[in-house]
Amino acid sequence: QVQLVESGGGLVQAGGSLRLSCVASGITFSFNDMGWYRQAPGKQRELVASITSGGTTKYGDSVKGRATISRDGAKNTVHLQMDNLTPEDTGVYYCKSTRVYLPQYDYWGQGTQVTVSS
Repeated sequence: QVQLVESGGGLVQAGGSLRLSCVASGITFSFNDMGWYRQAPGKQRELVASITSGGTTKYGDSVKGRATISRDGAKNTVHLQMDNLTPEDTGVYYCKSTRVYLPQYDYWGQGTQVTVSS
């Protein structure tokens, strides 16, 4: 059974930082690209950051320079460090895994709420 379990969300003041973690089980972690997405109320889910199985990273335009994604293969964990948070960063943050070989398959975590107060 595949599980992606996010943690680290909560209430943060503007200008603050947070570190989200996602622990994966039931997948071969090294054969999966990993990503963080977020969804604000009334908005579409958007990419925050992604990291390939080989370590190549990609960031959404709204978080470039403020976010760092990393992965720990020994712990089947992907982290998202975000700094200088603004209220626009508020939303539910989801972890996603994408199998790198065919057939590709995506798994999603249940999400963790991040609220940034002004």
